[in-house]
Amino acid sequence: MKLVAAFFRLIRWPNLLFIILTQLLFEVCIYERIYPQAGINNSEEGTRFLALMIASVFIAAAGYIINDYFDQNIDQINKPDKVVVNRIINRRWVIFWHLFLSLGGLFFTAFALPVNQYWHLVLANMASIIALWFYSTNIKKKLLVGNVLISLLTAWVIGVLFFSKYPLNISNLLGVHHQEVRFFRLMIMYASFAFIISLIREVVKDMEDMEGDRRYGCTTMPIVWGVNASKVFVAVWVIVLIAALIILQIYVLGMGWWQSALYCVVLIIVPLLVVLRLLFSAQKPGHFHHISTLVKLIMFTGILSMLFFKFYQ
Repeated sequence: MKLVAAFFRLIRWPNLLFIILTQLLFEVCIYERIYPQAGINNSEEGTRFLALMIASVFIAAAGYIINDYFDQNIDQINKPDKVVVNRIINRRWVIFWHLFLSLGGLFFTAFALPVNQYWHLVLANMASIIALWFYSTNIKKKLLVGNVLISLLTAWVIGVLFFSKYPLNISNLLGVHHQEVRFFRLMIMYASFAFIISLIREVVKDMEDMEGDRRYGCTTMPIVWGVNASKVFVAVWVIVLIAALIILQIYVLGMGWWQSALYCVVLIIVPLLVVLRLLFSAQKPGHFHHISTLVKLIMFTGILSMLFFKFYQ
């Protein structure tokens, strides 16, 4: 039982549930709202979506595993009570599960999508696996590059569903319809939100993990630029996100979606203002951990806002 619990901790099961929820809401509340006859109600599309979701979960799980594999020494300092690799699960088994889940992710991607039409998505998911490997071995330690990469992969959780709906051919590029434009805009909106909120959280986590990162030669933003400059960087992105959300709510109110606007103000914008206030008084790792947890909660409430598209025209 201890081994099973350790494995689920290794693959970050709450984060995997978050991926499942995100993709399920995007499929049901946005895609099916725009294309009522499509989506998971259609048996073929339902099977495709399920396989693609499993692929996303497997690839993410493999990424978490390989990250912990190469972060053993750093984690002994930053979070010694959460170390699993070589303490509970042998290193060889860790590598086995990484390879198994990575190959499983590629298999389910190819199973979900006809390779002759969607070869670009199979390559994209393969590139994600390779990127996660290099992130864990080297990129994570570099200034800003690792943060941007993880943020892009977070946005890809939504982007992959959009691109899975359209084969890559000239006719699709030339014949664009109103529904496709609307679907594209909503994908960009949520993928951009996921990118920015993930970037904010990644830099906050770097501030939390400074001690271990510095000891093992990492050149993360707080180490290279300093904590105060990193706080300014995070604050700028928080302000950009708040401004974008306020503009969006003005547009939403014009359509009479006042419940959606109220939800956004209370559960997304106000918590972001709290993050801004807490950020500049934070000094200890525990303070940054609290901010990181709050940002993750904001990501959750942001994704839940997709539910409104199920009820509004």
